[in-house]
Amino acid sequence: QVQLVESGGGSVQAGGSMRLSCTVSADISKFYCMGWVRQAPGKEREEVAAFQVDGGTGHSESVKGRFTISRDTARNTLYLQMDNLRPEDTAMYYCAADSVKQIAFKADAKKMCDYNYWGQGTQVTVSS
Repeated sequence: QVQLVESGGGSVQAGGSMRLSCTVSADISKFYCMGWVRQAPGKEREEVAAFQVDGGTGHSESVKGRFTISRDTARNTLYLQMDNLRPEDTAMYYCAADSVKQIAFKADAKKMCDYNYWGQGTQVTVSS
């Protein structure tokens, strides 16, 4: 069973930075797509960034220019660098992976990938 474990969440003031990590118990180079999905109380789930097996990446409009997704295949780890954080970025952030290419990757789309593995999430809180 594949396990995804997020870390790096916490509290930060608006304008600050934070880096989330997702360590995976499998070879991440074999996943078709990996990404970060967030959900705030009372709001819809939002896919904020995705990384496709060929190296393509995508970011949602709400985070473009502020967040950057990357991966280290040697460490089987996915990252989300978050800069210039805003209070509206407050949410639970989940790492997710698609091992079977459930849908074709669409960079910057509202739904970039479809995931069949999920982590437990890490809370990010941004205060004004």
